[in-house]
Amino acid sequence: MGKFAVILPAAGRSTRFGNAKQKKVFAELDGRAVWLRAAEPFVNRDDVGQTIVVIAPEDRELFELRFRASVAFLNIRVIEGGAERSDSIAKALEILEPDCEFVAIHDAARPCVTADQIDAVFAAAREHGAALLAVPVADTIKRVGADRHTTETVPRRDLYLAQTPQVFRRELLLQAYANRAQLGADVTDDTQLVEALGQSCAVVESTSLNLKITSQADLRLASAVLQALPKPKRDGPVHPFTDERAMW
Repeated sequence: MGKFAVILPAAGRSTRFGNAKQKKVFAELDGRAVWLRAAEPFVNRDDVGQTIVVIAPEDRELFELRFRASVAFLNIRVIEGGAERSDSIAKALEILEPDCEFVAIHDAARPCVTADQIDAVFAAAREHGAALLAVPVADTIKRVGADRHTTETVPRRDLYLAQTPQVFRRELLLQAYANRAQLGADVTDDTQLVEALGQSCAVVESTSLNLKITSQADLRLASAVLQALPKPKRDGPVHPFTDERAMW
């Protein structure tokens, strides 16, 4: 079976994080940077042939200083991204290894994904060509006007909140990115590009525990989630730079 390449976009500006001195993906979460927590579930998998982290050019010096040893030990390729998220993904797609038949894109700010979730979404992508983790909408949805008054209640039936990983057959994702200019600037995730080709994406039901770090408060939530989740089995060696506090 073909290998998976994993792309972790980490070039965002973190404008909502509330810390002008540090981006969210570099924040410490129980002794490790958020992006490392997001990458770790993938790096020792037998079905993952390549892991790429995409950073902003202005973060290169900091990244090299803090993470060079971890990146080398974990065999992670680090490249510089573009102005928008889709630009960063497009750059990563240019350096895919030939034996990677599938591409998984996972937010570098989503550190609580589990091995079981990855297993499920990888299997769905193999079967259907495109798949994503998503959570059914549980709350009542209100559409709100410019004056911040409600205009209607949107039925929540069949509505899901998209998460990552989002996983695609390589040729399908390359075709979707080749056509991305047709969608303009309103692209918020990769399934949207694939859907524009007329290809549906299989939904693998997830939970809210696979949260994305946006604010400082999310770090506290993620820490509680990590403590509650079963500890992953490690088939490979534990790298000596796991806990940044030991380095510094």
